[in-house]
Amino acid sequence: MNADRETHIVFGTGPAGLTLIDELLARGHHVRAVNRSGSAPVPPEVELLAADVTDLDAMRSICAGATTIYHCAHAPYELWADLLFRFQAGFLAGAASSGARLVVTDTLYMYGPTGGAPMTEQTPHHATSHKGRLRAEIADRYLAAHASGEATVTIARAADFYGPRVLNSALGGATFIPALKGEPVIAFGDLDQPHAYSYIGDVADALATLGEHPDAPGRAWHVPTTSTHSTREVHQLIGDRLGHRLTPEILATPTDQAWGPFDATLMREYAELFYQYLEPQIVDCQAIADTFGLHPTPIEKALDTTIAWYRQLLA
Repeated sequence: MNADRETHIVFGTGPAGLTLIDELLARGHHVRAVNRSGSAPVPPEVELLAADVTDLDAMRSICAGATTIYHCAHAPYELWADLLFRFQAGFLAGAASSGARLVVTDTLYMYGPTGGAPMTEQTPHHATSHKGRLRAEIADRYLAAHASGEATVTIARAADFYGPRVLNSALGGATFIPALKGEPVIAFGDLDQPHAYSYIGDVADALATLGEHPDAPGRAWHVPTTSTHSTREVHQLIGDRLGHRLTPEILATPTDQAWGPFDATLMREYAELFYQYLEPQIVDCQAIADTFGLHPTPIEKALDTTIAWYRQLLA
């Protein structure tokens, strides 16, 4: 390894983590990937390690020598109350001991229902859900740690993911796989409301950019996100590319029963967040555009890339 190359550590090898790894490699960084198993489909030049992010000593050891560490680790909704604060303690320990910048992948849940008003990074945290209030408390703790000098922290907030590798999302495998097979697609809520979607390539680009820039820490940023289309319009764009109209099976209200590929546990946990599909969800990402020149990939181009990936998956 070139001693002059920065070491960037990605925790979590789901869609965001794997796409971020590709982006960091393309930018010339040395990349260390960490998950619980020590196994992941990463390029051979990536250093792959197994670790428990709740083990503070292990986090201090793994983060040694890093320039930036990225929190892309995932926990099932039903374990959030137990694990998210423990995750936070581990990431702050690793960032504090190494002096590395910490970039945290976050959601929009802390804002709660907005009545269709655009969400900016200054939108008050008025969550009505337990998960939203939990996310708000965690974000406040991260920013307090930065303000106190304990660690250097940046928060990156995204909407529902879509794109290559994104299977478990409202605009993921439950949409593209049946669409390619000519079968009904799963959909939620009011399909005619504008809804925000974050292309996974844009998420990775934003995370890497925030991780590289010393001016990014100390605040939350919205990653480049498309929120000018309704889900029905997105379905139309997908259908145009496939040569046939999509037929949605719509879940109009929350349920605690399995729905499509989503099991009953997930649907029960997600019920309190269902409001996102019943009102316009509009994300203002002007700050990251003005500061770093990052804009959403045109949805037509993103859908082309996504469909090509799913075609290969199903081949």
